[in-house]
Parts: sequence; C-alpha cells; structure tokens
Amino acid sequence: MATFGTAKRIIPTSTPSSSNYQPYEPKAPHEKQFTLNFYCPFNIPQNPEAAALRMIRNLGNLGLYYTLFVWIILFITLIPERKVCLILLVIMSYVTTLYLLLLREYPSSYVLHRIIDKRFVLALLAIATMILLIITEAGIHLGVTLACSMPIVLLHAVLWISHHEISENFEASTSFEEPPPLSNNRKIGGEDPDMV
Repeated sequence: MATFGTAKRIIPTSTPSSSNYQPYEPKAPHEKQFTLNFYCPFNIPQNPEAAALRMIRNLGNLGLYYTLFVWIILFITLIPERKVCLILLVIMSYVTTLYLLLLREYPSSYVLHRIIDKRFVLALLAIATMILLIITEAGIHLGVTLACSMPIVLLHAVLWISHHEISENFEASTSFEEPPPLSNNRKIGGEDPDMV
C-alpha cells in the first residue's frame, strides 16, 4: 500500500546510440565563414580634397534632409512670436512641395526638366521665402537659425560616409585571392599518382 498511486521511473543506463551522436567537425576550407562587422557612418576625411568631395556629394544626396532640418528649426523659432511669418513659411513650403510633386508626376516633361532648371526654381523659392521673412520682421530669427544650423549641416556633410563608400570599404577588406584548385594530374614525389 505504500506504493499506491506512485509510478515507477526507469532510469536509462545505456549510453546514447552512436547514430545520434555527432562530434563537432570543422568546416571545410572552401566554405565561407561569416563575420559580423560594425561600421561607424562617421569618419574624418584623410585630406582637404576628400573632405570637399564628400561634402559636395552629401549636399547633393542629402540636401532635402538638410533643408528640412533647417526648416524645422525655423518653424520652432517662429512659433512663439511670429504667427504671420509662420503662415508665410507654411505657404512657401506648400508651393515648394507642389513643384516637387509636379516634377515627379511628369518625369518626361521637356519643359519641366530641360528648359526650367530645378535648382533655379528651388533657389528662387528659398530667396523669396527669405525676403518674405525679412519683410515681416523675422530676419533675426532667420539669421540666428542659419547661423546655428549651417555649421551642424556642413559638419555632418563632411563627416558622413555614404552607404556606397561603406560597401566599397567592406568589399576591399573581405576580398582575398583564392588559391588555385588542385588538379588530378599533380605529381607526388616525382611520380604520377595514376601510375602508382
């Protein structure tokens, strides 16, 4: 009665079968081993020419983001005091967005892409926005915003490494010359292996 309701456990005494046991085998030399590399997207250029080239490339590629960064800072500085300037800034943002959407909607338009230069129109819109801000007595806000944000933008443009540069550096660091494959006609100890 002492064993009523209990189950008897059988403890296996045999070792695991050799069919389940698989010892560690190192990878063959032809298999590629993966490594995890971390890259910092910021890097100090090697010389002034590389810095200027990187800055020009980043200003071209990330110009929209830099403009949005300055625009947001200008919005924040105009919110407490200059409501009319803020409305004019929103209107100019809307006009610029419509122009960019028009460019995207008609990519094969000869007038929009060949006759009228996009950089000219965007520069004209930026100058008109600045003139409107100066007329509405928000020139100090504009000047302070540009003085504070442009050094940050230029520093970022100089130090930022593009994805293209990172992939080039990665390919250069992982490329290696593979040894030639072994041929079957190789002589061992001066004798042909097929003859032995």
